Amino acid sequence: MTAAAVEILLVEDNPADVRLTREALREGAGGLRHRLHVVEDGVQALAFLRREAGYWEVPRPDLILLDLNLPRKDGREVLQEIKADPELRSIPVVVLTTSRSEEDVLRSYQLHANCYVTKPVDLDQFLEVVRRIEAFWLGVARLPSP
Repeated sequence: MTAAAVEILLVEDNPADVRLTREALREGAGGLRHRLHVVEDGVQALAFLRREAGYWEVPRPDLILLDLNLPRKDGREVLQEIKADPELRSIPVVVLTTSRSEEDVLRSYQLHANCYVTKPVDLDQFLEVVRRIEAFWLGVARLPSP
């Protein structure tokens, strides 16, 4: 019996970061099956998670990779809404952002982010960070059942 693919939602508005994340996950899969779903802003993220507005048939993500600096509704607001929703709050959220602000780190954890990771500027380091996130969250940590 084959294990079901882990569903990952990437909330990211930068096409280059989406492409790099997709590449890192593809290369670093280590036999772990996953499906990456991508939305570009906070409004789309919440519609996806709530299965609204064209996202009726999408799977519930097992893990969310969330940028903070998003158009329409920023990642802080999205994180707050996810963790306030009894149907969504158990989904682990990894904040993956360029922000190095101590205020953003503190606020993210106050909003119950499961992890805060600053994106490296260096290409190879970025790929390695995503691979390590994947190795931990998909290979070491046990994710809650939907």
